Amino acid sequence: MTGTVAPGVPATMRAVVYPAAGPLSASDAFVDAQLAVPEPGPHDLLVRVEAVSVNPVDVKRRASATPPEGGGVLGYDAAGTVVAVGEAVELFAVGDEVFYAGSVVRQGTDAEYHAVDERIVGRKPRTLSFAEAAALPLTSITAWEGLVDQLGLGRDSRGTLLVLGAAGGVGSMVVQLAKTITGARVVATASRPETVSWVRGLGADHVVDHSGDLAAELAEVAPEGVDWVFSTQRTRENLELFVEVLKPFGRIVAIDDPTGLDVGALKPKALSFSWEYMFARSTFGTADRIEQHRLLDSVAELVDSGAVRSTVTRVITPIDAAGLAEAHGIVESGRSIGKVVLSRS
Repeated sequence: MTGTVAPGVPATMRAVVYPAAGPLSASDAFVDAQLAVPEPGPHDLLVRVEAVSVNPVDVKRRASATPPEGGGVLGYDAAGTVVAVGEAVELFAVGDEVFYAGSVVRQGTDAEYHAVDERIVGRKPRTLSFAEAAALPLTSITAWEGLVDQLGLGRDSRGTLLVLGAAGGVGSMVVQLAKTITGARVVATASRPETVSWVRGLGADHVVDHSGDLAAELAEVAPEGVDWVFSTQRTRENLELFVEVLKPFGRIVAIDDPTGLDVGALKPKALSFSWEYMFARSTFGTADRIEQHRLLDSVAELVDSGAVRSTVTRVITPIDAAGLAEAHGIVESGRSIGKVVLSRS
């Protein structure tokens, strides 16, 4: 390895691979394996991974993305300690504790060691454990970019934000960040007593039930309509509702994968629609990808100040094939609250 390397970094590591795309019910959906420790590039950190979390993107890729020969390593969220740095690294040093969301075009984090571009890495919140920190990166980046870059919200924004699926991983961070980095009033959706309680605890101004007559419930808490929509789920099914409840010139940002989406109905109100995909910067190596480093450092400051909290609700140990299968099952159920994390210890 070039650059600076901590003593004791081995040549091989424990990892969890998925041999083929398919259902979680397959006997070999995940397999424990021994792989070579990745070689960090010039701008890379080599991180000893202490905790990871599972997101819907992990579930989707395990089910449908053909892995490379020999099996693929999934996982994007991670928290751990830097054990080596590439020769061009400027932001971090060996021994730093970090958290980040990785890249879909590189080997994943479900392993003992992981190489990641320093420009998409943040300093781990000092007040959180590795497990608590691992719950935050992907959802924080998605929420922040959706609110700020796509919806254009800031501290001076005044109006009503509707958050669909607010008890999930991303929704939980959208609610918290909307209340801390924007001036929006937050109306969140949830459908079960436990999810309603969770969302209220995150700071939502109002909670409405997305399993019933959502338009009628919205009319009670926002009779004048809403200004922005952050849709984490069922965007195609709810598009007609969005058109109905949004004020003219309102904005929608979505993160799910709807098919057959017809946005023509948005034109009469001059509504705007955009996608948020937090892997766009890392996938295409954009010149501004260091913004994700800055964003995560800002989230860490918010956490350490007490303004934002971790959304972990379940910790599974250790990081192995059986644990990943359990975590994927929880996320795949569609009924999980907050985030599921796997911790080395």
